[in-house]
Amino acid sequence: MKLLLKSVVIVDETSTHHNKKLDIYIEDGQIKEIGKNLKNKADKEVAQENLHVSRGWFDSSVSFGEPGFEDRETIQNGLDAAGKSGFTGVALNPYTNPVLDHSGSIAAVKAKSNAHPVHLFPVGALTIKSEGKDLAELLDMQEAGAVSFGDYKLPLRNPNLLKIALQYAQNLDALIQSYPQENRIAGNGIVNEHTNSTLLGLKGIPNLAEELQITRDLYLLEYTGGKLHIPTISTAKSVKLIKEAKKKGMDVSCSVAIHNLLLNDEELKEFDANSKVLPPLRTKKDSKALIQGLKDGTIDMVTSDHNPIDVEHKKVEFDNALFGSIGLETAFGALCQIFTATEAANILTRGKNRFKIEDHSIETGNLADLSLFLPGEEYTFKKEDIISSSQNSIFLNKELKGKAFGAVTNKGVITH
Repeated sequence: MKLLLKSVVIVDETSTHHNKKLDIYIEDGQIKEIGKNLKNKADKEVAQENLHVSRGWFDSSVSFGEPGFEDRETIQNGLDAAGKSGFTGVALNPYTNPVLDHSGSIAAVKAKSNAHPVHLFPVGALTIKSEGKDLAELLDMQEAGAVSFGDYKLPLRNPNLLKIALQYAQNLDALIQSYPQENRIAGNGIVNEHTNSTLLGLKGIPNLAEELQITRDLYLLEYTGGKLHIPTISTAKSVKLIKEAKKKGMDVSCSVAIHNLLLNDEELKEFDANSKVLPPLRTKKDSKALIQGLKDGTIDMVTSDHNPIDVEHKKVEFDNALFGSIGLETAFGALCQIFTATEAANILTRGKNRFKIEDHSIETGNLADLSLFLPGEEYTFKKEDIISSSQNSIFLNKELKGKAFGAVTNKGVITH
């Protein structure tokens, strides 16, 4: 396929074309020419006022449902949402039925994504059926295409199992994920344990539940070595703990869900089940520390933590609703509430190296891996802006700034 992007502003500090408005000609997935007023004949031409391009965005934590929960989101529709939201690659959680815990399941979801422009990178379950009892076949899954291993939102109760996983994974140079929550502290909590949980009569999850688990996991990592990723931290002390571990030279990374940066537990006053997420929305103090951690590099990457939930499990009493929010469509616009569009685009490219995903600068000869976006546009996010099959957006009816326009990869192009 021959594609011509007309008069786009290139946002890529690794490129010699950074901050220049130029045309980009792409043929068979490779950037063939970058320059002014290109006349190359193309099968498709993209021309949009104020269109910007950056290196491709990557999301380290998305759930689609398929197989098993296709009513929430299919792989095809989920990748459409990702591509139109500017993402060129997503890491798919094993939050499926059955769980992605063997090479056949990893190969199956990879095969379903082959024809789509957006790259899908499966995360294999760390334990069989994500039950936390026995390690899954990590080597077989890695050979089938798994980029990391973890049980989505399910903490490992057995510290010895994580110790063994970290030791074994070193032979594979594999990345192990450990969800940061001590369930025996969290109990039946569903929101942040603080003033609002008491006022509203909702059972709380204390910060301690997260921080205790992170402390344990960091001690294990210090003992074993290996590579550990802690997904979606949410408290100020968690940032401090990881910062101290990095200073010791430990090979640890972490992410934060975008909604935990912008929103806090004041949202709970509406009793809107869309604001029921895990980890829960914390306090303004925690959000401030998370933003600072992202700025200084303690937090390695952001994630939409996209988790579609069907209406039968969301439009119910707050106590009974499932945790989770969709987030791909709002990722860029939400980040631009805190950062400039250029900063937001750069933040969304972070995380690729940790997951061993190639990061191509915008230069002639390189594979096309481009996110397309329109900075500066302010708007209210409405239901009609949702691309996902499910409607459970925590940012519904909230003000956003900046819109994603699409994505271009070596496999094709997808735009609004």
